[in-house]
Amino acid sequence: MTTKEAPRRSGGPVKNAETPQQEGPREQEEEQRAYTNGYHVGPANGRSSAEAGQRVGRGRDNATPNGGPAKLGLQPVNGHDGPAELASPRAHLDRKPSSPMMPAFMVSAPGKVIVYGEHAVVHGKAAIAATISLRSYLLVTSLSKSRRTVTLRFPDISFDHTWDIDSLPWSAFSQAGKKKFYYDLVTELDPDLVAAMQPHIADVSSTMAEDVRRIHHASASAFLYLFLSLSSPLSTASIYTLRSTLPIGAGLGSSASISVCLSVALLLQIRALAGPHPDQPRDEAELQIERINRWAYVGEMCIHGNPSGVDNTVSAGGKAVLFKRQDYQKPPTVVRLRSFPELPLLLVNTGHARSTATQVAKVGALKRAHPAVAEMMLDAIDKVTVSANDLISSADYDPEDPASIQHLGELIRINHGLLVSLGVSHPKLERIRELVDHAGIGWTKLTGAGGGGCAITLLKPEMEPATLRRLNAELDTEGFERYETMLGGDGVGVLWPAVLKNGSDEEGGEEIDLEKFLNAVGNEGVERLAGVGVGERREGWKFWRS
Repeated sequence: MTTKEAPRRSGGPVKNAETPQQEGPREQEEEQRAYTNGYHVGPANGRSSAEAGQRVGRGRDNATPNGGPAKLGLQPVNGHDGPAELASPRAHLDRKPSSPMMPAFMVSAPGKVIVYGEHAVVHGKAAIAATISLRSYLLVTSLSKSRRTVTLRFPDISFDHTWDIDSLPWSAFSQAGKKKFYYDLVTELDPDLVAAMQPHIADVSSTMAEDVRRIHHASASAFLYLFLSLSSPLSTASIYTLRSTLPIGAGLGSSASISVCLSVALLLQIRALAGPHPDQPRDEAELQIERINRWAYVGEMCIHGNPSGVDNTVSAGGKAVLFKRQDYQKPPTVVRLRSFPELPLLLVNTGHARSTATQVAKVGALKRAHPAVAEMMLDAIDKVTVSANDLISSADYDPEDPASIQHLGELIRINHGLLVSLGVSHPKLERIRELVDHAGIGWTKLTGAGGGGCAITLLKPEMEPATLRRLNAELDTEGFERYETMLGGDGVGVLWPAVLKNGSDEEGGEEIDLEKFLNAVGNEGVERLAGVGVGERREGWKFWRS
């Protein structure tokens, strides 16, 4: 019989009632000693703190106006601009580049969709959110001891900035009452610490358009708050390079996926995570997921202000969650659905910009104008969610039974019809549903706020591949962006070191270095080079599974 966690309250991240909130005095003492001694390395091949090197200024964007590397008397190391050697030309020619402190490693975390219950959840009803196999990937490259910089690169949004480690506001983050350790629960941002970061964020992407700068500043804020909270002035110089197969700003949890990746990378570098490995006990894995989730929530607060905590919870732990928020002065109740099935999903992006606030306001206005009717529709959506949860949580649930898939699919169709009645669909969403219904290959609904954004289709088991190909051609012809993905897969995973069996001639597998990662073309290139795999996991990637 599959067991389900009891509902619980949480300040964003989900808490397992059986998991201790923090380590005892001995573990805390060891952690503080580790910070003092500068132990900022991963779980293998680690060394002690990096030596202080030449300072290169508070921070800089890593490109000139024409897109080339910045010409600031810097020489490339590991594919990145850094301080020039202060030695004679001959001495410089005789030297070999310093080797990295540790091997490069990768972290990957999934996006999410709301499967049932959007809009109803705003009014105190239940909703179910699940992972999708579109993911963010983070490559962490450590630099030599002489380097004193930290770089965040996100080429998908043209973000590339370097900070001088020694110039960051460590004193503000180390003050008594301000310093946080990896086991702490952070439920709100410290305004003094946010203010201390601002001089180091102000010059990020200073020549970009205002809307681009706003996105870049949010990314920089999340990274710096996490880095300054979890690292130390003795941290190893590193480059954090992000690639994502998730559409940005489509309501698919891309920011939460990135926050999870960054949290895992920083926690691994200070040896604050155990595993993951296949034989890891469930309670130990749950502790690691909870620790990751807490810090990912901090990153989400930097980006969104007051997030629900659902996106990062799904991304960190995987599978799906049932969540409900009846009092907006309190965090939502969240229950992990460990028995949620992995199901094939067609995700289609309308490409039409949506406003969550506008769609929520629509439903609010409808409820004021027709309170009894609107409440009846919201209750019906709640019953759809509860019906899906009852099926998935039942002792005799068989995820491969066609009748079970049919049940879930019919609930998706019903849920969409109710959302249409609430007035939050869009002609492009209805066109996608019309094309899918005509093809007869699955059940379709909008996901998220509606008014544009994305539609999801749960595919029928007996679907003919040729029929799907014809549907895909029609969607392409009409200008829709589509993704064949999986629902309900693993959460965050780690590839340590960054080496995969990619059919190459390289001994031991193909090393995923910075150049290869940056040069991977599109989603297919990223997945082919470093992807975790869909359905069957690629050898090397490991996941925390609770």
